[in-house]
Amino acid sequence: MKFSQLRSYCKDNRLPERHPAAAFRPFDLQFFAASDPDRTEEATPKRKSEARQKGQVSKSAELNSVVVLLAAFIFINTLGSWIYSELANYMKVCLAPAALSKNLSQTNAQQLFLEHLVFFLKVFLPLGLGAMVVGILVNFLQVGPMFTIEALKPKFSRINPISGMQRLLGIQGLVELAKSVIKLLIISYFAYSTIRDHLFSLLDVVAQSPLDTAVLIWTIIYQVALKICVFLLILAIFDYLYQRWEFNKSLRMTKKEVKDEYKQLEGNPQIKNKIRQRQRQIAARRMMQDVPKADVIITNPTHLAIAIRYDAAEMAAPVVVAKGEGFIAQKIKEIAKAHDVSVVENKPLAQTLYKTVEIGEAIPANLYKAVAEVLAFVYRLKRRFA
Repeated sequence: MKFSQLRSYCKDNRLPERHPAAAFRPFDLQFFAASDPDRTEEATPKRKSEARQKGQVSKSAELNSVVVLLAAFIFINTLGSWIYSELANYMKVCLAPAALSKNLSQTNAQQLFLEHLVFFLKVFLPLGLGAMVVGILVNFLQVGPMFTIEALKPKFSRINPISGMQRLLGIQGLVELAKSVIKLLIISYFAYSTIRDHLFSLLDVVAQSPLDTAVLIWTIIYQVALKICVFLLILAIFDYLYQRWEFNKSLRMTKKEVKDEYKQLEGNPQIKNKIRQRQRQIAARRMMQDVPKADVIITNPTHLAIAIRYDAAEMAAPVVVAKGEGFIAQKIKEIAKAHDVSVVENKPLAQTLYKTVEIGEAIPANLYKAVAEVLAFVYRLKRRFA
């Protein structure tokens, strides 16, 4: 069937038309798609804090395992002679004729159990505690102090086969596969080279004592373990850096997400503008209520108006109780006229007061003389009318 015939057949039978190449797609190619190209912005502190609360941190599990394994081998090698002497003495006591011929009872059995338990704890507990302390320390150095149960909650997405296929076929899966192959090859080489160097010593174990044979075998194992652990430690450090880079990349945000988060933290700009406008209106109303208390209104004469009040018993200097330009200046003059407050035109003084003195502030010392002259003029007018 030709493609044109297939298209007409789909239309006639109300079937969804598909491209011929779609028939050869066994799964969605979006699994191989790169990360969202729109996520170009670094994660904000709020985004990082939310991820941390969910237990999402940059961490390398391999670094923990390698350091703990290396510490365990070092502890065993350091305490090996002491452990050997303790075990030898323990075997001598346990295999002594007096111990083997001793009658067992319920009381004896409990006592023997406690003695053996205390012995094994004394011998092997330092190794376990040392490894545990090292593991906790390495984990703390990676993620810092953190306690959350979010990561322990069951998530069905973790057992989703589609998500698992995506992880296996993604970049992270390929990186893990490459790391595993490289580690296997190099570890095999370390084991082979170390055994090869001690091959002649291994051939002579027949003529050696069991203790010398055990020491030789442990020496080979310890050398192989040190080489492998050092190599894995180097890889784990690079893995930690990669996990940190991958984690920061996964937290990246789009520009829209950054803007939305900023709006949530700082508030909607439109709402903030309305709040500021409302605050200005309230301040203007309060300012207009103080205009009738003023002693004089100094004008520009049309564009500016500054209301000044002075009470020698309460104030050290005259105070600006209201000021404005344009429409507000006209309202100040109307209120002043309605309450018989004197209006004086002084263009230089009005401009200086409007630019340098805020509402509620006293006039500066360099303007004392000019304002005093205006107030004296107003007081003389009031006495004349009185």
